[in-house]
Order: sequence, then structure tokens, then C-alpha cells
Amino acid sequence: MRKVLLVASAVLAMGSVQANPFDALGCSGCHGAGGKSAIPTYPSLAKSARPDLDVVKALKDFQSGARVDPTMNAMAPMAAGQEQAIADYLAGQ
Repeated sequence: MRKVLLVASAVLAMGSVQANPFDALGCSGCHGAGGKSAIPTYPSLAKSARPDLDVVKALKDFQSGARVDPTMNAMAPMAAGQEQAIADYLAGQ
């Protein structure tokens, strides 16, 4: 029974990652709901706030270490394979 619940939880989590990877991966915890940060330390990522931001490139640069920030270098690998979905979500915000 425990294995069934774990599998069901994983399937539900993957569904939410696919629907809204920005929130599902915890990005909104720092970057705010819809990528609109209320905390100056964390930049807003919504396209309306940062029309110049290439989210896919930024995430891949953090993943590879080409761009260095201790928090983002730790968090960005969780977004592997979801970079474009995150960018698409933020483009609509």
C-alpha cells in the first residue's frame, strides 16, 4: 500500500510540474507568484518585468556553472528538461 501511495504521489507531482513547472519546482518561493517578486533580493522573472531575460539560457548557464549564484546553481538542475516550459509560463505572466 505504501508503494502505491508513493507512486501515486510521484505521478501527481509530475502532472503539476508539467502544468506549471515554475510553481511545482518551487521557483515562486523566491521569485514570487507568476515570477513577480516582492523581495528586491530575488529578481522578478515575469516577461512583463524582464522582457530582455532569456530564461532558457539563464537556467542552462546556472546548470553548467557558466553563471554563478550559490542558490541558483543548486536549484537550476531541478529544472533540467523543463527550461522551455518555465520560459513559456513566465512569458504569459
